Amino acid sequence: AGVVWALREAGHPVPGADVHLASTVPSGAGLSSSAALEVVVALALNDLYALGLKGWQLARLCQRAENVYVGAPTGIMDQTASACCEEGHALFLDTRDLSQRQVPFDLAREGLRLLVVDTRVKHAHSDGEYGKRRAGCEKGAALLGVDALRDVAHDGLDAALAQLGDEEEIRRLVRHVVTEDARVERVISLLSSSAGARAIGPVLTEGHASLRDDFRISCPELDLVVDTALAAGALGARMTGGGFGGSAIVLAEEGAVAALTEAVEAAFAEAGFTAPRVFEAVPSAGARRLL
Repeated sequence: AGVVWALREAGHPVPGADVHLASTVPSGAGLSSSAALEVVVALALNDLYALGLKGWQLARLCQRAENVYVGAPTGIMDQTASACCEEGHALFLDTRDLSQRQVPFDLAREGLRLLVVDTRVKHAHSDGEYGKRRAGCEKGAALLGVDALRDVAHDGLDAALAQLGDEEEIRRLVRHVVTEDARVERVISLLSSSAGARAIGPVLTEGHASLRDDFRISCPELDLVVDTALAAGALGARMTGGGFGGSAIVLAEEGAVAALTEAVEAAFAEAGFTAPRVFEAVPSAGARRLL
């Protein structure tokens, strides 16, 4: 309903349709299930009624449906990934101007695998904690006199933190966002160089530490996945999604997958947690018509 509303609001004549949905994307697992649902419905309606909209246009309409119709303060990344990714690549998205760059990310060629560990701890973007983090980031930008925290240079972080004084909670949020932006740039640089995907492992792990300690959106189950995977030989690991549950990703050598999976499952059993779901994610193309 939200996608139909957004299309109509944008002036596209969509009378509606009977839609049957089937999905293998776990809901509430930090894997963009809401974006996947929105984009596939938008794509179907776009095709059914010959609207002629491009993937990035559908992504923007889907974000509006989630922000306004549903009331979840999400960004544009998930919808754009669902609509615009290319096989064997990672999508580098600038959310300010929506420019995109496809970056080589052929894991199989390097003998690597990207595992997803669904902790089965549910989360929701519409709850209060997610919104609080976003509001805190916006407050930090306002206090620093910038449009967004991306405008704070990494080499200017110390000065920015000093400018925030005793706003300790805001300082943590600012530190995470500025350092995370720098980590994204490092990953893109590594993937674009001869170092390849194997070199991004430590950057993933650094990102998890920042999400856990500064942004504070991790949980015991996610931390257990990351710690166990690293101890079992993973190249890197971090939580993914909006936090407070959901999933972690683990970058590993192809030959280490079975041992890593067994180690994580055993650690969850020992901790008394619900057994996790472990599966492989393959860099694939975005939403498209198959038949």
